[in-house]
Amino acid sequence: MLRITDILDKAQSYLPAKELEMIEKAYIYSATVHQGQVRLSGEPYLTHPMEVAGILVDMKLDAATIISGLLHDTVEDTLTTQEQVEKEFGKDVAFLVGGLTKLSRISFGSQEERLAENFRKMILAMSADIRILLVRLADRIHNMRTLQYHPPDRRIYIAKETMEIYAPLANRLGINWMKMVLEDLAFKYLYPEEYSDLSRRIVKTKQSRDRYTDEVKNVIIRELEKLSIKGEVEGRAKHFYSIFKKMQEQHINFDEVYDLIAFRLILDSDNVKTCYEVLSSVHALWKPVPGRFKDYIAMPKANNYQSLHTTVIGPYGERLEIQIRTKAMHEWAEKGIAAHWKYKEGRTFEHDEDTQIKKLRETLEVQQEIKDPREFMSNLKLALFPEEVYVFTPNGDVRAFPKGATPIDFAYSIHSDVGNQCIGAKVNRNIVPLKYALQNGDRVEIITQIGHHPSKDWLKYVVTTRAISKIKNWINLEKKKSSLALGRDLLDKEFKRHGLKFTNLVKAEEIKKIFVEYGVNSLDDLVSQVGYGRISPKQVVNHFLVEDTSKTPVPVLEKVKKKPEAVPSLGISLTGIDDVMVKFAKCCNPIPGDDIAGYISRGRGITVHTRNCPHIKNLDIDRIVDIDWNVREKHAYPVHIKIVSDDRKGILTEISSTISSFDVNISYAQVETIDMIATCNFMIDVNDLKQLNQILSAIKQLKSVKSIERIRKS
Repeated sequence: MLRITDILDKAQSYLPAKELEMIEKAYIYSATVHQGQVRLSGEPYLTHPMEVAGILVDMKLDAATIISGLLHDTVEDTLTTQEQVEKEFGKDVAFLVGGLTKLSRISFGSQEERLAENFRKMILAMSADIRILLVRLADRIHNMRTLQYHPPDRRIYIAKETMEIYAPLANRLGINWMKMVLEDLAFKYLYPEEYSDLSRRIVKTKQSRDRYTDEVKNVIIRELEKLSIKGEVEGRAKHFYSIFKKMQEQHINFDEVYDLIAFRLILDSDNVKTCYEVLSSVHALWKPVPGRFKDYIAMPKANNYQSLHTTVIGPYGERLEIQIRTKAMHEWAEKGIAAHWKYKEGRTFEHDEDTQIKKLRETLEVQQEIKDPREFMSNLKLALFPEEVYVFTPNGDVRAFPKGATPIDFAYSIHSDVGNQCIGAKVNRNIVPLKYALQNGDRVEIITQIGHHPSKDWLKYVVTTRAISKIKNWINLEKKKSSLALGRDLLDKEFKRHGLKFTNLVKAEEIKKIFVEYGVNSLDDLVSQVGYGRISPKQVVNHFLVEDTSKTPVPVLEKVKKKPEAVPSLGISLTGIDDVMVKFAKCCNPIPGDDIAGYISRGRGITVHTRNCPHIKNLDIDRIVDIDWNVREKHAYPVHIKIVSDDRKGILTEISSTISSFDVNISYAQVETIDMIATCNFMIDVNDLKQLNQILSAIKQLKSVKSIERIRKS
């Protein structure tokens, strides 16, 4: 267990004695309030805040941040209040601890809502103080290091959240070591077999790899000496997840990964020209691989990372990745936003650091407009994973966009009105389609027309969260206007049919009961739901007919009650909806066990999609309903699977026999072979997700099989 003396010894190298006393006071306070509490491992709970503080002091963060690390769970997990924290440790610490307090005391309808709201709160707090996010990342690292004490399903959930949200957040802050640690820890639990196999192989080749690393380092050091350039040369194996990701993306095995080792040249000189001089020398030593040079000095990454990257054919024909940077660039590459901390010795941010935090805040704050928790999390993940291209405005300014961005993304980056009124674009002075994918170095001009509006088809061509959000907002606003008009017309007609006037009854007390029953907040919401077809006009009018029986001879109709569960055919259970036609989306082919959602189509019933289907993200959120599986009889559901294997005699027969052994029908099979690799596409009919997973697991055991996946249309 980390001791307080270890933390204080490290902190005293850069913090004054008074602040060390406050850190020690926070340790005693945390130990007192957490006394008697234990973690799942059986260790005293105090070990967790101590480890978090240890990570923060290694990053050389200010005293308030370290103290917040020691106290970050006190308000949530003990009787301590935020007011008590402020009284003992000041407003700064109290604000940080308040921002770190989780949402466990708030009740949510689903885990997804809880997660989305948690990140909303974190983003809002981060807008006021980035240190909140730094403590949260340190907290997540220690929790991941002790993840083995959680139940298996909880491990997977936390690891996935770490891989999809926390590691990308660390990357956007430029804290490379945190990103790598989080990715490798998550990889260990998400792909345990692959992690174990990869770690075994890397350990097995360590001795020969170390000898090779030393040999290459010595060659580079001698070359730097010839140039009279001082600097440090590092050689290290790439982290596990980056190797695994490369194997997956390129469909290769471990023995085919040639650039396992990356070399860094960290130059003492702050002169950028020296980096290019060293690059020229490296290319003179070893032949560069075409298309593998990246200049992140001239064009920094979104997280302000700067370096020269090149891949060369080194000794013995091995590929080497070489990175060249100054010390200042290296410090930023490893520590990111924590490298030049605003709170050290009271100094302010430099321009680049301030810009970097603003960029991250803008990226995340645009998500605040999104109400649906699923869409919020989906867009947040998208915002955190940009592979970038760099383009020029007509004035020569450089703008960075995620790979695949189009002129529409560019237009919305200028202003919402420019995006909405965009009718065309010029790239390098030539007219291009709006779906044109921007390339590095393009010069982009937008052509607008007043009165023009976005098209739903634009959602197919945009990748930035800002453009997606603005287009969807406009489309939803237009749909809401039309649904309001239709809903009001339907209600007026239904009320008139019973001798009632809708406009006279909307102010009655009964209308509030209707709001509660159907989960709406206003009259407009109720009318919209009628226009969308989710609530029938008859259901609304029945509320007033029941109460109006003493005044009118109109026959009393029984008040419609929402059924807790209706069971249409095909094993789908819907809440509050009866006699609805159900069909399955061919884009994602959902099967029992998948997490699903329904989309209401006027006159065509409900179309069932998987929650992660890319097509459902582009549909009208207000027409998406919660549905569940309720399978009472076995049905056959089609699933498309793709298998990549070595091309050898009999492999197709082996795979087909494995599938047939589960008494499953193969409705379609196709095999393509390229360079001794066979790609097999099968359409099979399964009963549910459990049976599919059993089949996939059995096929994966076949010796020649490299990968297997379930395919959904994009």
